Amino acid sequence: MEITLNNGFKMPIIGLGVWRMEKEEIRDLTINAIKNGYRHLDCAGNYKNEAEVGEALTEAFTTGLVKREDLFITNKLWSSDHGHVIEACKDSLKKLQLDYLDLFLVHLPVATKHTGVGTTDSALGDDGVLDLDTTISLETTWHDMEKLVSMGLVRSIGLSNCDVFLTRDCLAYSKIKPAVNQIETHPYFQRDSLVKFCQKHGICVTAHTPLGGATANAEWFGSVSCLDDPVLKDVAEKYKKTVAQVVLRWGIQRNTVVIPKTSKPARLEENFQVFDFELSKEDMEVIKSMDRKYRTHQTAKFWGIELYA
Repeated sequence: MEITLNNGFKMPIIGLGVWRMEKEEIRDLTINAIKNGYRHLDCAGNYKNEAEVGEALTEAFTTGLVKREDLFITNKLWSSDHGHVIEACKDSLKKLQLDYLDLFLVHLPVATKHTGVGTTDSALGDDGVLDLDTTISLETTWHDMEKLVSMGLVRSIGLSNCDVFLTRDCLAYSKIKPAVNQIETHPYFQRDSLVKFCQKHGICVTAHTPLGGATANAEWFGSVSCLDDPVLKDVAEKYKKTVAQVVLRWGIQRNTVVIPKTSKPARLEENFQVFDFELSKEDMEVIKSMDRKYRTHQTAKFWGIELYA
């Protein structure tokens, strides 16, 4: 199942996110994901595992498991490289051992202190607050992103973690419209207004953290996951599915792309088994009523500043 982007390219509606994936796990996970039917990988320079993903991809291509054109590979520009977009993209392509990216996103709509191309650091000032570079606007960065398309290095470009206002501004100054806005969205943080705005203007929404972060975010941010919610457990029981499968199906039925992350082979398979059932209109409404406006990514914990405020 795919979503057609505003430039005609097709993006698989489910992908594997490789954030916080241990380097030694990546080869087996990537190969297993492809064997299970995944054709979409969501990567980023800031995940610091591009080289390992690249080795796994090269193995998949050379052994004939898949061809390059069978896969949709997303990568992201980290904040410290906003003034060095072309060099950063080339650096990522080299690490991933690829000639082009299917989608390149501005990871966060803010520039930070440059620490060297591809280092993807988040430098803090003496006050313990993220060192923001106020000389580079998102508009400047976006026009550099557009150059990547004309150079043939990327097929589609997009935003990530942008609200209605930043997305609207980008539509106003862009020569190439953003194809995607990747945002945190799940039953506890539905963001209907942002999702509707993007979709109304032809921007595909990708849901990062589509399961609410589960154990990983609980460890990092102390957040709670919707996967433990009794209401969702009841819905899952009705369909003889897991709560995770119901939540991913809900995301798909909202016409959002979902990129669940897991390092467990059984979950990898389970997360992909979401095309053999459909949630009723009533159950979609039940889940809609669960919104808590609850963000699990809380940047102040690491950066001394809440970038989403």
